[in-house]
Amino acid sequence: MTPEEFKRTFNLPFNESSRFFENKLNIPTEAWTDLWTVQHAKGFMVAGAYKADLLTDFRDAVQKAIDCQTTLKDFQGQFDTIVAKHGWDYNGSRNWRSSLIYNTNVRTSYMAGRWQQLTESGSMMPYLLYRHADGVMHPRPLHVSWSGIILPSDDPWWDTHYPPNGWGCHCTVFAASEQEYQAALASGMGTAPDDGSYDWANPATGEIIQVPNGIDPGWDYNVGTAAQHDYTVLADKLATLPPDIAAMLRDELTAQGIEVN
Repeated sequence: MTPEEFKRTFNLPFNESSRFFENKLNIPTEAWTDLWTVQHAKGFMVAGAYKADLLTDFRDAVQKAIDCQTTLKDFQGQFDTIVAKHGWDYNGSRNWRSSLIYNTNVRTSYMAGRWQQLTESGSMMPYLLYRHADGVMHPRPLHVSWSGIILPSDDPWWDTHYPPNGWGCHCTVFAASEQEYQAALASGMGTAPDDGSYDWANPATGEIIQVPNGIDPGWDYNVGTAAQHDYTVLADKLATLPPDIAAMLRDELTAQGIEVN
């Protein structure tokens, strides 16, 4: 469910999703691996967008989408305008790249806000239900197998399997009751599955990383808990950025109370 669908269904603003994205800092990058796992919860990037003003224009367009002011079609029109304005040379087709930027940011913002709602004091039921999204064109078999799993909200499985769990993943979670959890235990859906992992080589560094099966590289983290990190997770980007951009990021981190060298 997107923030737009949330509003239409419940007639409520999804402020948590909007605030999550507002609290990010712009991070110029060359490759999609430049930010990794929890760093995405504090930094906004578009792979290959290295100019500050280009990144700001994309940031504004994405914010409008998260705030339900624009649809994917609207965003694609803005994408064309931004690309033409800055003469940006990007990889992939126009529809694929614009949809990737839109869906990735809308989904992660929604799920970060969803976690905040589910874990707020006084509103949290003690269990979470994993639900695979119906209607996807190419469902991932393991994501389908996880649909219906109910686990305590503090189960370590959520540290790596809280959705989204990959590019284009539309899985979500719902609160569940003690009664529902007991029923899940009885049916074999109340225990975290052990589906193993696979080795993935980071193309930028050559580092071999173990990733849980069923999850795309870089997505094995909980965007909800990652949002609770401070901006320290971005500090190690300073050494990899051009001096002028590094200076801007250093100023932003300092404004957030983060001491950097």
